[in-house]
Amino acid sequence: MHHIPASRIFLFFCCILFSFTAIAQELQWTPDGNSYWVSDKEGIAQVNFATRQKNVIVSANRLTPAGAAKPLSVRSFKPSANGKKILVFTNTQRVWRYETRGDYWVYDIGSETLRQLGLGLPAASLMFAKISPDGLSAAYVSRHNIYVENLASGKITRLTSDGTDKIINGTFDWAYEEEFDCRDGFRWSPDSKSIAYWQIDASDVKYFLMINNTDSIYSRTIPVEYPKVGENPSACRIGVINLKSKKTTWMKVPGDPVQHYIPRMGWVPGSTGIVLQQLDRKQQESKIFICQAATGAATQVYAERDEAWTDVQDVWRNEGGLEWISQGNEFIWASEKNGWRSYYRVSRDGQREVNITPGDYDVISPVLLDAANNAFYFMASPDNATERYLYRTSLDGTGKAVRLTPMDQKGTHSYQISSNGLWAFHSFSNAGFPTVRERISLPDHRSLDVEDSVAAKWSKHDPGKNKVEFFQVTTPEGVTMDGWMVKPANLDTTKKYPVVFYVYSEPAGATVRNAWGTGSNWMYDGDAAADGYCYISLDNRGTPAPKGRAWRKAIYRKIGIVNIRDQALGAQALLKRWSWLDENRVAVHGWSGGGSATLNLLFQYPETYQTGISVAAVADQLCYDNIYQERYMGLPQENREDFVAGSPVTHAKNLKGNLLYIHGTGDDNVHFQNAELLVNELVKHGKLFQYMAYPNRSHGISEGEGTSEHLKRLFTRYLQENCPAGARSRVPGP
Repeated sequence: MHHIPASRIFLFFCCILFSFTAIAQELQWTPDGNSYWVSDKEGIAQVNFATRQKNVIVSANRLTPAGAAKPLSVRSFKPSANGKKILVFTNTQRVWRYETRGDYWVYDIGSETLRQLGLGLPAASLMFAKISPDGLSAAYVSRHNIYVENLASGKITRLTSDGTDKIINGTFDWAYEEEFDCRDGFRWSPDSKSIAYWQIDASDVKYFLMINNTDSIYSRTIPVEYPKVGENPSACRIGVINLKSKKTTWMKVPGDPVQHYIPRMGWVPGSTGIVLQQLDRKQQESKIFICQAATGAATQVYAERDEAWTDVQDVWRNEGGLEWISQGNEFIWASEKNGWRSYYRVSRDGQREVNITPGDYDVISPVLLDAANNAFYFMASPDNATERYLYRTSLDGTGKAVRLTPMDQKGTHSYQISSNGLWAFHSFSNAGFPTVRERISLPDHRSLDVEDSVAAKWSKHDPGKNKVEFFQVTTPEGVTMDGWMVKPANLDTTKKYPVVFYVYSEPAGATVRNAWGTGSNWMYDGDAAADGYCYISLDNRGTPAPKGRAWRKAIYRKIGIVNIRDQALGAQALLKRWSWLDENRVAVHGWSGGGSATLNLLFQYPETYQTGISVAAVADQLCYDNIYQERYMGLPQENREDFVAGSPVTHAKNLKGNLLYIHGTGDDNVHFQNAELLVNELVKHGKLFQYMAYPNRSHGISEGEGTSEHLKRLFTRYLQENCPAGARSRVPGP
């Protein structure tokens, strides 16, 4: 529901449009940083960044298996470290969110041969295959066990034998995948002699049973290992397999393996050490351990604590471990301990640290660590939380960060920077300017595309066509929120217009971004502005806007309270500010966490909101998973009253207006159980409402022929009937 994996960021103003395809293939640069890899109808090739000269390394014909009529359909690929082989992923299958299971093939560039990995194992059962650093072997997961295969002989060796639906080797259970963005669960050692891996023991985690009533005459249950809030998580430990002895050494990480999480792990460069991040159950304390692979001995080298929660470190370049510099003597660490999200270089023993992004601003995300040039590239926006720009600072922590993005290009930027720091693909958009892409050099940010440059296209842009307006509103309690608005077409301020608020409001995402797509309502069948609706969204305290730690963590133990009050008071202030908004035609809608907010707004502030359309909401916070809900709310064993106070089901008795509630019965994320609990409570109190259950649809409610179109029509009809569109004359005062 809530997590925006860091490795799979989607536009949160369309938070419910989950991608069910494979995880996007990241741009792969050649070792020298001057070229990049591509896959197309010609095959797999390298493209020189500056000249665009293309060199086909493997032709499509060479990617055609013996006896096959056409080449492999390449979903993703990865060259080996020595550049002599290419690993190809195809025939992919969906595992929860993404297609992470399938078939792998290896193409040997020297011998021009193509062979499939895992022969004898079930088709499309391999996960996360990786060629060893020395290029001699490949390892992969199949049915929760780890295998290694000799690339010369084809000999397959099973390295773990205890894998089951409950004992999970080399990958993760549902909760780790959803909330920590953990999927690939093993790492080759730098010397190719060992493999470090996660083992998740879900033996004591209860199954949540979903039911499929439509695909056969008799129903069948679909079990999901799903630890609800307050329930113990899966036990987690890290093992290292010695490939010569085939024995696993378990890392001796202190503490109860059930009452902690290990969301990040990797090898220390050039050593036989394992580095990992450990979080306590409440995720308030984060520790870094370095473990000896041969003995399992664990040494704590760093720790920090936050009275709200600490964040999982970004998955960056080092396969989910830490980013290292100074020949492995220092690592990079993100922290909010100074009130802002800053990045530090920390000595390997944890005794020395330097803030490399000093200043009163948040680093939104890292982009490149260029140790050779003493440079750190990152995204930030110190002056406007709705935008994103590229900055550069020095790794020694001296001097101020320098903005590299042109000052006149206001909006949202993104960059894919080469490993040598000389080149980048640059993308730019704002709410009125569609996304454009160009090649640039760095650090001068000079376009290589001249006539097709962002600057050239931006200069031809007509800002008058932008229908999205950004604003700020301050509540009576002194909370200033960013917002956007799309006014009704042909607005006549002497009349009154209905207003529709779009909400999310929880720590997993912000809706107010100056980016292309903001202000559009894909659920509305038609043009809402042309029909006479005003469309508005606000970002309350607790959303992950770059406004400092205090802003983001004001919501701790108060989801369903703080965010809801901010939204309601903001809406009330806007209704007073713009007299042409009709206070008697106020609607709100949202999905997932936004569905929960919609319910809470309708129930807790019925005098402000008359109509709500809620999709896939958590009606009772005690029904959601422990990793997410405990991170932001604590443990129900200690403060159950906070979970109850923030849950929509607690306030359902206050419904006065119009409610349309929508949920998929096959939702493995926010279970259909939430819908049934809410319905029971509304019925108990005699509340009339409309209700739509989509059979077997998951959290995104996208499966099945005609589903998306039906949902749009349902949404639109209900809104038009209960919050009628168009201008109305003002009622004269007494």
